[in-house]
Amino acid sequence: MKAFNIQPPDETLRPAIQDKIDNLNKPKGSLGRLETLAMQICLIQQTLSPGLNHPCHLLLGGDHGIEREGVSVSPREVTWQQMINFTRGGGGVNMFCRQHGFNLRVVDVGVDYDLSPYPSILPYKIARGTRNFLHEAAMTEEEYERAIQAGVSLVDSCKAEGCQILCIGEMGIANTSPSSIWLHLLADIPLTDCIGAGAGLTKEGISHKYEVLSQAVKNYHATVEHPTPSTPIRYFGGFEMVAAMGAMLRAAELHLIILVDGFIMTACALAACHLYPNAKSYMIFTHCGDESGHSLMLKALGAEPLLRLGLRLGEGTGALCAFPIVDSSVRMMNEMNNFENANITKYF
Repeated sequence: MKAFNIQPPDETLRPAIQDKIDNLNKPKGSLGRLETLAMQICLIQQTLSPGLNHPCHLLLGGDHGIEREGVSVSPREVTWQQMINFTRGGGGVNMFCRQHGFNLRVVDVGVDYDLSPYPSILPYKIARGTRNFLHEAAMTEEEYERAIQAGVSLVDSCKAEGCQILCIGEMGIANTSPSSIWLHLLADIPLTDCIGAGAGLTKEGISHKYEVLSQAVKNYHATVEHPTPSTPIRYFGGFEMVAAMGAMLRAAELHLIILVDGFIMTACALAACHLYPNAKSYMIFTHCGDESGHSLMLKALGAEPLLRLGLRLGEGTGALCAFPIVDSSVRMMNEMNNFENANITKYF
């Protein structure tokens, strides 16, 4: 199993960063969350003059065997249809990437469709969807490792191009189901509190989803005798989710800024931090949506999101919408004058 060497940012620069923030020509602390963001980013990059060069967005696609149990209102074919739509620039993720200057990589990690005729979709397919975790593990250990490595390789290619900030999105019908189970098992939260409507289930649909996932968890406990920390991640996860987790861990290892999107990507962050707690230092949690359990997931991570816009699209759109706030914190450090240079009396 691949091991990551993730160290927390060196704190030596903290006093100098705080001094620079406090001496910008503004009342002390008056830029609030922008100041704490600036501190985090400066520590990640080990500089008083941070940058956000070559922002990259990974859009990872994969299908889920559990979809066969009717846990999603959307049919499986929507995954591959949307993946093709992304190649034509017609998705929400395309719009926001264009707006904010992100380099978009659309990646097939496990879509149940032949996407090889679309050369702009990067081919990292492990299988045509995971197995049905109601009856067996979603993936083998070898497939799990391949998914981790896919995320690592994608981040390495972004880093080689000069990327300093990364966000990740997903396209995978039924992936709220494994996310809910990860939250239940990794954060010890009652399963009923972790399950929501996903893309639009009715009350009856949510009840059915709970019954299916509850039985899947019972089957897991009955068959897995000696779980390791990664066992529940592998048993229930999607290929796109494990690849996202691998990407987050590699990005943290490389000291990149990671913008974490909504429910699915926060679940991936939870899994990554479950294995490597230091990874959290490199994450900025951008959005809390309406999916049941998302606020509980953020609370379990001790994270406060930048936005609450009620988004539930996925694709990483919440992270992209939050980027201007992160950009403002960096511009504050690089473009605001200080009291001395502006000839303004420092009154505190």
